[in-house]
This record gives sequence, C-alpha cells and structure tokens, in this order.
Amino acid sequence: MRSISIFGATGSVGESGFDLLMRAGGPQAYRTVALTGGRNVARLAQMARALQAEIAVTAHEEELPALRDALAGSGVQAAAGTAALIEAAARPADWTLSAIVGSAGLAPGLTALRRGGTLALANKESLVCAGALLHGVAQIGGARILPVDSEHSAIFQSLGAENIENVEHVTITASGGAFRDWPVERLAAATVAEASTHPNWQMGQRITIDSASMFNKAMEVIETHEFFGLSADKIKVLVHPESILHAMVTHKDGGTIAHLGPPDMRHAIGYALNWPHRQPLPLPVLDLAAAGSLNFRQPDENRWPALRLAREVIAAGGAAGTVFNAAKEQALDDFIAGRIAFTEMAPRVEATLDRMAGEPHFGDEPGDLPTVLDWDRASRKASAA
Repeated sequence: MRSISIFGATGSVGESGFDLLMRAGGPQAYRTVALTGGRNVARLAQMARALQAEIAVTAHEEELPALRDALAGSGVQAAAGTAALIEAAARPADWTLSAIVGSAGLAPGLTALRRGGTLALANKESLVCAGALLHGVAQIGGARILPVDSEHSAIFQSLGAENIENVEHVTITASGGAFRDWPVERLAAATVAEASTHPNWQMGQRITIDSASMFNKAMEVIETHEFFGLSADKIKVLVHPESILHAMVTHKDGGTIAHLGPPDMRHAIGYALNWPHRQPLPLPVLDLAAAGSLNFRQPDENRWPALRLAREVIAAGGAAGTVFNAAKEQALDDFIAGRIAFTEMAPRVEATLDRMAGEPHFGDEPGDLPTVLDWDRASRKASAA
C-alpha cells in the first residue's frame, strides 16, 4: 500500500487531492502519513479522521488545543508549529503533495525531498525562490519532483519522452482573471473583493488576486524555466478565457502538441498521483462541442506588467526569484490590507528588485535554505519600506 502525505490539505489544491484519495478508497487504498493545514483545524481533523492519518499538523501553535480536541479518540496524533511541519515532512512517504501557499512551503518541501520519494509540487514559490536548490536536494535524496500546476503538468504530459532540445517554445495559458475585460484606467480603483472573484476557478483569496494581477502567471513563467530549463524567450503566454487548453509544446519541426481538459485541478493531481501510469479519474470528460469555441489573445503587458518582470527575473538569475516572490507577497499583503492600490503592486515589486540588485551576492544562486530565508526577509523589509 502506497504511503502519502498532503501539506496544505485544507486549501483548494489539498481539498482536491483529498477528494481523489477518498474516491479511490481512502484508507483502504492509501496509508496516510501526514496532513497539514492552517487555522481551519475542524476541517483538518475531519480529513485526518477520514484518511486515518498518522499525524495532523496545524501551522499555528495557538490552534493546537482545538486540533487535539477535534481529534480526541481518533488515534491521530496532533501537532503544531514550524518544527512539527518539518518533522511531519521527514516521515517517510512514497508520495507527498506540496500545496502550502507561499514561501512557507519551501522548508517542508526540501525536507520531503531529502528523505526521497515523489514530491508532487503545487507550491510554485518553491521553484521560483530556490529552483536550483530544490533540484540539487532531489538529486542527492534520489527524489522526483512532479508538477501539479495545471500548466506545468500539461507541458510535462505533452513532452512525453521528447528531448527538450527539440522544443522551439512552450505556451502556457492564462484565464486573465477577474479584470481581463476591464478598462485599464479602472484598475486603480479595483477593490479586494472584486479581485478575489475568479471567473473559472475556485481558489483561495491570495492566488485569485494573483490571477487578476497576472502575478500568478508570472510565477508560472519562472517555474516553467526552472522545471524544464527553457530560456525566457522560449516561454509564451496567451490569454485563454475558457481555461480549457492549459499548455502547448511547439517543436522545431513546427508541430504543436496541446493539452486540453476541463478547468479542474484534480486532473493534474491525479496524473501526478498515478504517474507513470494513467488511471481512471472521477472527472468529467472534455466535450468540445459543448464548449463551442476557444478564444486566445496576446496579454497586454500594460495591464499585466508582472509578465515583463518575470522575464527580467529569469535573465537576472541568482537571488532574483526569491526577491520577486517576497516582494510580490508583501505587495499582496499591502493590497489586501488596503495600504496600496491594485495597480501599485507591480511597481512596488519592480522597485524592490532594483533595490536588492545592488546587494552583495545578488547574482549568486542561494545554496541553502537559510540563505533563501535571509533574502526573503530582507526583500519583504525593502518592499514594505
């Protein structure tokens, strides 16, 4: 029986993973080692009971009494805090879903890679902040990283056994988020509530706002570079409102292979769960006749300057990804708190990149987690200044 862990179980990706596991038979099909979550300890305990997990961990130490109460009599161990997350990640598991949002997912992901197995990576911040470090630790630990973002899963599936040298370019698609059809001049007055409603996907608030600003897609451009070793000029973005075509791989002979499917994260999670085999999944099959038509357009970088910044981050290398992510998270915090306008986020990130580029060793790849965290803290401080 395969052993699994889910980090970020109570988020949208974690919930999708839980749904697939339960539909496959739950504790009769998989041995669940660890489930982790945030403040929704009632849901975390419910999931841990259903999967008969060995341990459930909340990231917030003050929530531990509530988690213990919710798990009383279940046989599931309760724990809390950063050290508990790391300890849970160190427990052997064949397959680990990394779905913690933000740079907080980096340390558990690295820990999981050190002890081997497969890391199904939905935490894009890990590769953006420390792609070289992640790949190096995976190689040493004999671990494998599989993509769970729908776009990168689509590229991975479309590539198959093809040599990456034969690829002319790849194209990832973006829904355009909440403001794709708004007049640009209206964006400065956009509210948090308006930015938090996605037309196609059901996601958490932060990633939904990142979709509206296209920072989410900018992160995925950098992630594509880190996953597949492609230069920025070989990574294209198209706005595709229907979110049915997730990515395309165009080869040097001019042929293009595309991956299509309904906008449902369970496909990418299920593919990573069952890889290298394909198994039936409890998902609707794409009906192109019902979809009617698929639309595409070039993204307007005046509307979405984050895409330009992503290319600049790839070109800069070194600590630029860590700085970019930290500044983006700080700018998002400030927008949600009402301290800056929606259109001020990208200029804030760009200014932070410019400021941090003058720091010693900016051009060096972070070689360990403490170095990544040092750059993260300094960048947040610079962004908030």
